[in-house]
Amino acid sequence: MDSLIASHQPAPDFTLLDLQGRPHRLSAQRGVITILNFWSAECPWSERADHLLAEWLGAWGERTARWTIASNANEPVEMLAQAAAERGLGILLHDARQEVADLYRAQTTPHVFVIDEQGILRYQGAVDDVTFRQRTPTRYYLHDAVEALLAGRLPDPAEAPAYGCTVVRYAG
Repeated sequence: MDSLIASHQPAPDFTLLDLQGRPHRLSAQRGVITILNFWSAECPWSERADHLLAEWLGAWGERTARWTIASNANEPVEMLAQAAAERGLGILLHDARQEVADLYRAQTTPHVFVIDEQGILRYQGAVDDVTFRQRTPTRYYLHDAVEALLAGRLPDPAEAPAYGCTVVRYAG
């Protein structure tokens, strides 16, 4: 998967503002398994992933954190805030110029990246194996990756092709 950043390497650091203008720096998350979820207010695949993540995060507790990142150029802040509130996302980070999406080479919404407590990227790709042709999941890659890390193991697989709506970027 040449288009992906290297798994089992330090996750690229970044700072993004939330919708209230407060900065959030990834490197400040050390000590917690952090899920970066490149997200869309309009994408049904993202909405489906939001429901799964809400369920799983409750079980995982304080050893995990979700960072939802809105990178679509075509989604206004008002739409982002409304969708985030309706889905109970908490903090929503705004990547208005797709700088972090480009840094991580995020292609779809959702496109998830799991970073361990030491800041090492351990999983990247799809939430599960659902596609247009396969509507019922048989494997939950994101869940399995976090569970492995919580148990002190490396995720297997470390990568799976992301599936969802294309990240909308500025043309230029």
